[in-house]
Amino acid sequence: MKRSDRNRFPDPILVTSTGALADTVARLRQEPFVTIDTEFVRERTYWPELCVVQLGGAHEVAVIDAQADGIDLAPLGELLDDLAVVKVFHAARQDLEIFLHRFERLPASLFDTQVAAMVAGFGDQVGYDSLVSALTGGQIDKAHRFSDWSARPLSPAQIAYAAADVTHLRDVYVKLRERLEREGRLEWVAEELASLTDAATFRPDPDTMWERLRPRTGNRRMLGILRAIAAWREREAQRVNVPRQRLLKDESLLEIAATAPADAEALGRIRGVSRGFAEGRSGSGLLDAVAAGRALPEASLPLAPRKDGPRPSPALVSLLKVLLAAKCEQHDVAPRLVASSEEIDRLATESEPDIPPLHGWRREVFGADALALRSGSVSVGVDGKRIRLIRS
Repeated sequence: MKRSDRNRFPDPILVTSTGALADTVARLRQEPFVTIDTEFVRERTYWPELCVVQLGGAHEVAVIDAQADGIDLAPLGELLDDLAVVKVFHAARQDLEIFLHRFERLPASLFDTQVAAMVAGFGDQVGYDSLVSALTGGQIDKAHRFSDWSARPLSPAQIAYAAADVTHLRDVYVKLRERLEREGRLEWVAEELASLTDAATFRPDPDTMWERLRPRTGNRRMLGILRAIAAWREREAQRVNVPRQRLLKDESLLEIAATAPADAEALGRIRGVSRGFAEGRSGSGLLDAVAAGRALPEASLPLAPRKDGPRPSPALVSLLKVLLAAKCEQHDVAPRLVASSEEIDRLATESEPDIPPLHGWRREVFGADALALRSGSVSVGVDGKRIRLIRS
C-alpha cells in the first residue's frame, strides 16, 4: 500500500489459532459485507493448497494463517455460509474452488468485482490493480505477488501485501455497487454470478474430459478408449493429488488411445510413460481403463466429433463484431461479457441459435439488433466518429 493508505486502513492482525479465528468471524458476521481473498500454491498438486485467507471488515483486517499448527477453519466456514453477509471477491473462481474443496460447499451471498466491473464498462477481465487505481486512486504493491505462501513464518511485508488486497476491495465494491444501482444493472451482475453458485462449475465431469483433447479422428473405438482413460487420469490425478499433465501428458494419452496397449510392457513403450509407472498401481489402473474402453459395445461408443457446419461469411462475422463493439460502447459494457467469437459465428450461420446473446439483457443490448442486421432490416453507418444503426 502507499504510505497515505496506511493511515486510512487498520493494521492487519495475523490469526493463527482457532479461538482467534472464531472471535474474528463473530465480529465480521455483524457486518453487511466482508471482502475475501486467498493465497495458495498449486504448482505440484491437483488440489490448490490453501496458505492464507484474508478477511476485510469495516474496522479490521484479518490475515488467517491457514497452515498454522492446530488451526481449525470451521469458523470461517460459518462466515461463508452466512446469507446475511455478502462475500466480496475479485476474480473469485480460484478462491471458490478452494473453499468448495475445503468445506464441500460454496460460499453463500457472493459478489465478484471483476464480473461487476465488466458489466460497468471497465473492459474485459480488468485487473485488480487497474480497478483499484481507477476507482480509488490507490496502488497495489506487486512485490510479493509471486511469494512462496507455503513458507513459514510469513514476513511482515507478506502480511501487509495480503491485507492490501481486501482493504482496497471494500472501496471498489462500494463504488461499483453504487454505480450499478444507479444504472439499474445489479440484475445483470446477478445473472452472471449464477454460474459461481453451481458446484458443477468447479468440478469437471471426468467422463467429458476427453472432449478437451480435441481428437482428430472418426474412429469411435479409439474415442471410447480415450474417454475411458481420460476419465481415469482425472480421477487418478485427484487421488494422488498431482496435476493431470504431470501424471500423464495429453500427447501420451492420445497415443495410448490409438495403440490400446494390453500389458505393462506395451504401455512402457509409449512416449512419456516410464517403466516404473507402467508396472505400478497407476499403470495397472490405466490398463484396466484401456481394457474397459476396448470392451465397450458399439452402441455405447462416443460419436465422432461433429464435422464443422457451414463456414460463416467472414464479412458478416466482421460486421456483427462491429455492431457488437458499437452497442457495447453505447451501453458501456465489456464486449466479452455480451458475446463470444463462437457465438458470433453461430449468429452468422444459424437462424436464431439458443445462445446467451439472444436472451435477457444481452438481447436488449445486442442480440435483437444482431438479428435485425442479419435480416437486412437495419444497416450500419457512421455518424461523425461513432457507428450508428440505420433502420429500414
